[in-house]
Amino acid sequence: MSVIEHTEIEGRSAGYVGLVGLLAALTLGALWASRYMEHHGHYVTGMSNQIVWGAPHVFAVFLIVAASGVLNVASVASVFGRAMYRPLARLSALLAIALLVGGLGVLVLDLGRPDRLVVAMTHFNFKSIFAWNIFLYTGFLAIVAVYLWMLMERRFNHYSRAVGVVALVWRLTLTTGTGCIFGFLVARQAYDAAVMAPLFIAMSFAYGLAIFVLVLMAACRWTQRAPGALILEKLKKLLGIFVAAVLYFVAVQHLTNLYAAEHHGVERFLLLEGGIYTQMFWIGQVSLGSVLPLVIFFTPWFGASRGWTAVGAGLVVLGGLTQMYVIIIGAQAYPLLIFPGMEVLDSGFYDGVVAGYRPSLPEIALGLGGIAVALLIVVLALKVLPFLPERLDDAVIAASGERTAESDA
Repeated sequence: MSVIEHTEIEGRSAGYVGLVGLLAALTLGALWASRYMEHHGHYVTGMSNQIVWGAPHVFAVFLIVAASGVLNVASVASVFGRAMYRPLARLSALLAIALLVGGLGVLVLDLGRPDRLVVAMTHFNFKSIFAWNIFLYTGFLAIVAVYLWMLMERRFNHYSRAVGVVALVWRLTLTTGTGCIFGFLVARQAYDAAVMAPLFIAMSFAYGLAIFVLVLMAACRWTQRAPGALILEKLKKLLGIFVAAVLYFVAVQHLTNLYAAEHHGVERFLLLEGGIYTQMFWIGQVSLGSVLPLVIFFTPWFGASRGWTAVGAGLVVLGGLTQMYVIIIGAQAYPLLIFPGMEVLDSGFYDGVVAGYRPSLPEIALGLGGIAVALLIVVLALKVLPFLPERLDDAVIAASGERTAESDA
């Protein structure tokens, strides 16, 4: 009976070298952008006293959330016993580490004083959710590294389920903590909601799996290891379910806010009168990032096309970035309600004024650098360690599932 072997990629082609060069250039651009903003101050960005989290935070939070969700493939294989996903578990764990490193890199460089990170890691205010997240992020990296070791070392394979359970619980806690950063911010009316925690978990599942599908399809295409229709069909349908779950929690969030009169103002702003934020919500997040991918994933006319599957996954990623932009920046643009129910005279400090924001080139360069770092880690790791299975056609995947089921029994 066939056993799926994992191998390194050759990595000698001009395309591979060019890809590494491009990703390295984007990484250097991010370092330049960080140095430029640190030297000149954040006045060279689009940020202000009203909008203190800009485009780099959009990229950083997106990568951190996706890092948790991309581990779903490994969890489904190890924890839930779906053997057909086991050949993909190594790549899933590698992507989880890479995306988190990329996201944290952007986050640290966007602080303005990355050298102060030592203080943040040695002096903790445990009343702050940010302090807890330091433990969640570093713990996630350590657990996934051990999980990857269990997956790659044959003699330790039987420990992969136990470590996988720990990784599953930890990453759900991590994503809950990230959602709670926004859910606990009572000063911002668009946040301050318990639904932020399950919303971020659903977002992590969708964005992580979309990135996994894109990376898998690209890696298999460039190395002539075409995945079978069965595994792609399963991943596509699973991604569609996650996208529908995100759409559901978004609807719950806004309907809940509309029920409370105190949130009518911010809901009117985001859904109807917010200009670019309203357009990004309805066109980018809902239409292109959710509804159209659902049509692609669940309509038979698109079902047989691998190209449309890649398009759908790409739209989910773009919709995720758009959603993060609306959540992080749109919520800050809406003016703070300092004295609810009271009429406040204009003090000259932007009271009641919608804040303007336009991301600058250094901010975009820093955010793209985080994506480049994550992909660079993956591209280099695929060359030096066996992360990709040699074959992923339907016959081999089915044989692998049967063999794993027999060994487990």
